[in-house]
Amino acid sequence: MTVQENPMQLWTAVDDYVAARLIGEDEVLDAAVEAADRAGLPQIAVAANQGKLLNLLARMQGARRILEIGTLAGYSAIWLARALPADGTLTTLELDPAHAEVAVANLERAGLGDRVEVRVGAARDTLQQLTEEGVEPYDLVFVDADKANIPHYVEASLALTRPGSVFVVDNVVRDGELADEQSTDAAVRGVQQLHELIAGDKRLDATTVQTVGSRGYDGFTLIRVEG
Repeated sequence: MTVQENPMQLWTAVDDYVAARLIGEDEVLDAAVEAADRAGLPQIAVAANQGKLLNLLARMQGARRILEIGTLAGYSAIWLARALPADGTLTTLELDPAHAEVAVANLERAGLGDRVEVRVGAARDTLQQLTEEGVEPYDLVFVDADKANIPHYVEASLALTRPGSVFVVDNVVRDGELADEQSTDAAVRGVQQLHELIAGDKRLDATTVQTVGSRGYDGFTLIRVEG
């Protein structure tokens, strides 16, 4: 099989190969996916190898406090929460109450309900609430929500981080449309504005990596807060 014949099929086959050898079977994660499907949630969660990447990044960072923007059914939250130490916490923000209900059940089933808080509401409002509460800074922030608001989410989250904190922002390449400066698509404009924000803020050091796989052609931005 070649990329020219069927790129998506090949990319998915590679994801499956990696997952079989480096991740293995996981009844908890499988149950989370099945619960999301039964509830009719969109199939847009990260792939297993991407979830493992988040887990590894959180452990490499030594993260004790993690913020996630965009919970969906809690699949990525499970990966992130598993990386936490015994006294660690994950705060995850979800707009849709129905999605949050599925996520809470999945997290409870995973035995992680005691270290994960699911906050329901518009992330713009919830981020402001967290700032007003004066919460302890987060070590890692995973942003996987509506792309038009990505620049705001990152900018607002900076007030909730510290020097050395890390951001992972998902789905920023948009099938290559990131490079289309004439695009009028709100999601594309959002990720372009994210890059403009990073480029203009001396506190931030970042790169964007293109990816292919079972979720198609996309990529993520990795940001470190320098000061």
